[in-house]
Amino acid sequence: MKRLLPRLSAPIKRPISYAQKLFLLATVPLLLAVAAIAFLVAHQSRAMAEREIADLEAQLISAKQDELRNYVQLARASVSDTYNPAPPDDETAKRIVTQRLAAMTYGTEGYFFVYDYDGTNLVAPRQTDLITRNWAGLSDSAGTPVVDRLIELARQGGGYHEYLWPKPSTGEEAQMVSYVVGLQDWQWAIGTGVFLDDVLNSVATTRAQVEYRVHRTFLYIGAIALAAVLLVFMSGVSITIRERRLADAKLKELTQRIFDTQEEERGRVARELHDGISQMLVGVRYALDLARRRLKTGDDRAPESLDKGVDMLGGAISEVRRISRDLRPGILDDLGLGPALQALTEEFQKRTGISTELETVVFRNRLDEEAKIALFRIAQEALTNIERHADATEVKVHLSGHRTGASMHIMDNGRGIADLRGHGLGLRNMAERMEQLDGTFTISHRNPGTCLDATVPLKHMLPPASANRTDPPKKAAP
Repeated sequence: MKRLLPRLSAPIKRPISYAQKLFLLATVPLLLAVAAIAFLVAHQSRAMAEREIADLEAQLISAKQDELRNYVQLARASVSDTYNPAPPDDETAKRIVTQRLAAMTYGTEGYFFVYDYDGTNLVAPRQTDLITRNWAGLSDSAGTPVVDRLIELARQGGGYHEYLWPKPSTGEEAQMVSYVVGLQDWQWAIGTGVFLDDVLNSVATTRAQVEYRVHRTFLYIGAIALAAVLLVFMSGVSITIRERRLADAKLKELTQRIFDTQEEERGRVARELHDGISQMLVGVRYALDLARRRLKTGDDRAPESLDKGVDMLGGAISEVRRISRDLRPGILDDLGLGPALQALTEEFQKRTGISTELETVVFRNRLDEEAKIALFRIAQEALTNIERHADATEVKVHLSGHRTGASMHIMDNGRGIADLRGHGLGLRNMAERMEQLDGTFTISHRNPGTCLDATVPLKHMLPPASANRTDPPKKAAP
């Protein structure tokens, strides 16, 4: 018993309702589409922003490089009057040039540096601890060669080089770009550099702005998606409420229609019992009473009264059979739809005098119970309408099977009918019977008359094996 308790206490899984399925069907593709759009927008925005940032960074660095080149050219022009006429071993001229370059500082971090081709620093006004020391082989913290690369560029005539270098003001390493040229006669490398903090800060600021815009775009898209989901939800709620109201109204209408149909059928049966059987039974009673009195008095006409009562009793029995056949014909269950329609049309022709013709095609398989009853009731209701309203003289009923199911056509040469709506419960009941079977029911006009077409789909046709087990072996019928 204890082992059963967890199973008994397990939560019951409720199936998803139609409204929930409809809501999921509407919202899930919407959310997936919004997510895909947001991803694409973010990806494209970041890619475009990265291209713009790269272009901006390249432009800023290019501007810095042009500035450095101008500084170096200015510095070389300022020492050319001493450098150009001096021989390679003129120490006085070299001292004058180094003094001039050491005095040429700009900004808070800018200065000119000089290395000989052996790697010894000759000028470093803001970092004097570097002077007179050999820095060949020096690399920054990232492993990038510094002095050797500057000397190599100077030997080649000049060029730019990026590396990490400690800032004179703080001593912390920062990204730096330098431009260097060579004084080939003296074997010197003269250059200057500028730190790229402002460039990197501008790039970082721009990238942060891009991320902020992307994030804000995500928020906008999310807000739009939320509003769309709420709109779908509210629309679904309103549609559900409206559909429920319509369903309730249709249910009430259908219930009332069922009650009306029941009352109409009861009234018809009651009228037939009162007008037919009841009067016949009264006549039988009078005939028997008359026969009894004549027997008591010895009247020779007593057998005549008895015969009349027997005849009237036989008529009452026939009337009871007719009413029973109208309510549920036994031949429909015993022999099938074809013989039932044959009996219905013969009785209709006999009762009304309207020429009635039935054409049937023997089916290779039989209709199921629902289809047989529906087609028989439609034929019964159609003949009743023809009798009451059509003023027809000829009626044709055609029943056949085909590849898509079975069809029944009822044609008359009467006055015709305008359309399906507004002509009582009979025609609506015919249409609803076919609708319940997923079939079709149509009314078309003839000149003169009307044609009713009722078709049931193939799924209501029993397979041959099933038909062989259920059909009587002596007669095949649809």
